[in-house]
Amino acid sequence: MFKRSVIGVAVVAALTLSACSEPATDATNQGNASVQQDQAENAQHDQFAASNPFAQPSALQYEAPDFRIIEDSHFMPAFERGMQEHAAEIQAIIQNPEDPTFENTIVAMERSGALLTRVSRVFSNLSGTDSNEERRRLQRELSPKLSAHSDDINLNPALFERVEAIYNQRDELDLDAESDRLLEVYYNRFVRAGATLTDEQRQQIRALNEEHARLTTQFSQNQLAITRDIAVVVDSEEELDGLSDSQIRSARNAAQAAGHEGKYLLSITNTTRQPILTSLNNRELRQRVWEASAFRGTSGEYDNRPIVSRLTQIRAERAQLLGYSNWAEYQLQNTMAETPDNVLEMLTSMVPAVVENTRAEQANIQAMIEQEGGDYEVQPWDWEFYAEKVRQELYDMDESEVREYFEFNRVLHDGVFYTMNRLYGITFERREDLPAYHEDVEVYEVFDHDGTSLAIFYADYFAREGKRGGAWMSSFVGQSHLLEQKPVVVNVMNIPKGPDGEPTLISYDHVTTMFHELGHGIHGMFSNVNYPTLAGTSVSRDFVEFPSTFEEDWAAYPDVLANYAKHYETGEPIPQELLDKVLESRSFNQGFDTLEYIAASFLDMEWHMLSADAGEQDVEEFEAAALAKYGVDLPAVPPRYKSTYFNHSIGGGYSAGYYAYMWSEILAADAFAYVQSKGGLTRENGDIYRRNILEVGNSRPPMDSYIEFRGQEPTTDALLIRRGLKTRVD
Repeated sequence: MFKRSVIGVAVVAALTLSACSEPATDATNQGNASVQQDQAENAQHDQFAASNPFAQPSALQYEAPDFRIIEDSHFMPAFERGMQEHAAEIQAIIQNPEDPTFENTIVAMERSGALLTRVSRVFSNLSGTDSNEERRRLQRELSPKLSAHSDDINLNPALFERVEAIYNQRDELDLDAESDRLLEVYYNRFVRAGATLTDEQRQQIRALNEEHARLTTQFSQNQLAITRDIAVVVDSEEELDGLSDSQIRSARNAAQAAGHEGKYLLSITNTTRQPILTSLNNRELRQRVWEASAFRGTSGEYDNRPIVSRLTQIRAERAQLLGYSNWAEYQLQNTMAETPDNVLEMLTSMVPAVVENTRAEQANIQAMIEQEGGDYEVQPWDWEFYAEKVRQELYDMDESEVREYFEFNRVLHDGVFYTMNRLYGITFERREDLPAYHEDVEVYEVFDHDGTSLAIFYADYFAREGKRGGAWMSSFVGQSHLLEQKPVVVNVMNIPKGPDGEPTLISYDHVTTMFHELGHGIHGMFSNVNYPTLAGTSVSRDFVEFPSTFEEDWAAYPDVLANYAKHYETGEPIPQELLDKVLESRSFNQGFDTLEYIAASFLDMEWHMLSADAGEQDVEEFEAAALAKYGVDLPAVPPRYKSTYFNHSIGGGYSAGYYAYMWSEILAADAFAYVQSKGGLTRENGDIYRRNILEVGNSRPPMDSYIEFRGQEPTTDALLIRRGLKTRVD
């Protein structure tokens, strides 16, 4: 579709008219048709420019999307025009009669596709945060078209010929470091896409890519539908014994909104474990909730098992065509880990200690079950419930009491924003004049330490129908000096909102996640590079989680805690005794937490180490075999995600990359410990970290950035301390 052009249409018109019976008038007819076609297309262009908000950059500050005028009907025309314009820009680069140069090829590609980028960023963000049936339909229709458009660029031999010519003479070009890095990234992108393959192989890659795009969209949409459909409906309030009054009211309101008048609805979050299981006294209901979570996507209309099997096989086939043994080997080539063996070495080295720790935790939980008169072996739906009882016994701590000191707005403003101000000097100012895409979303302008405006930030923290599960950061506009663009960033979470008129009280886990996601946010907002391809979070998967994880531990920093951990009614600071229990309990249940994570990481790696000739797999049998292979198949501790709802892995974003959270945590823990040795929460420390990590994006190799900041490569000592597995550095 995007190849439709004036030239193409004129050719079609000429071929049609060539059958006319009066040859003497053909030339005149063809000329008239061409003029008429030009006029028609010019009129269409004018109409598009006048009626579609994506036709030009938004007039709002930093090109922030104007959600007041964006309608679903605008997306498809903007995508179609965007692909047409991008294709024409790429064709102009290819047909440039001058010899290929960095400026007329690489920089020209960096400048291309502006319209397509604008509409893509808005649409992809809304599809994840505020989906509806029309947007899901558009996703299904657009995914194969966008895949084909991407392939037309990345698999174009003539375009690659220009890129390769520049790359081969890079030593004589005298490029600055960032430009040299960009050239390397472009060359590798084309090679890894398949630009060096034969025509036949490129056609195979195209077909696989199109099928992959269609299936990943279906997988994602199935997850949205499943999450809505598997919410557990409860008939009576008595069954909810153990929940707070606020939680019960929220469940009643959710049921009413879903059409279950007089009942209660318990929503399912994206992980296997469900936070609500810590509180429900009714064991039968706990089992219903856990099974709704753990067995989702394994039956019915939204059965994801065939998709899981086929997607992983597509990736294996693609990897083989590109010269790799498997998808994991392909994916890890340009990461810090480099090879699947290095990832497996990290994960397997942890298994003995983690399993031993988990078995000890399980023994304590079993003892608690028996202490309370239970005559059954601990099951997955029991673990969280009895772990909370063990926690309370060890630390004499009531989670509902703890939440009273973590009121959402205070955590955000007096905790997260306060920390960013202390470290980097930045401030956040509400912008009620800038439109948001949902009433729960707040918009802020971010100002730098010298008062200059830095970025626009959207805060979208509350769960709702139409939003996919989990927490993430994204951008509506990326930073680039070349394009003279400043960042427009969004943080997304799924915090259950308090009932109308009541405050939202959150868990300490949600507190640390808010710090984590703004760590991603400032990685995007502090970006200070020329080229959009290298900006912000455009780094390897096993580095991108480092800046976010680094920010998590500031949630427990004494000065920060003292500023935000206050009772939501009285404003009294959290009692030191209770605070000590909260912090000491952070190492509690670390066996479970770590085991469910590495079990999911092993699943991810095993799916993506399949060879192209392995064939499609039975999902349940494959999962069981993979977990047994590495000795992490404890029945009471399932993986954090099973394959049918493992969006990180099967959805594609972190395929063969889920290990990255642990890899990044090594960097984060080491960096945080280093900063503490240099005085902790100071502007000097923040500025050094900002300059060497947050501002540089992918303009240099990530380990180079880390060494520039830290002075050496990281060690695992601080990670072991962070996870409570070691008390001091030897």
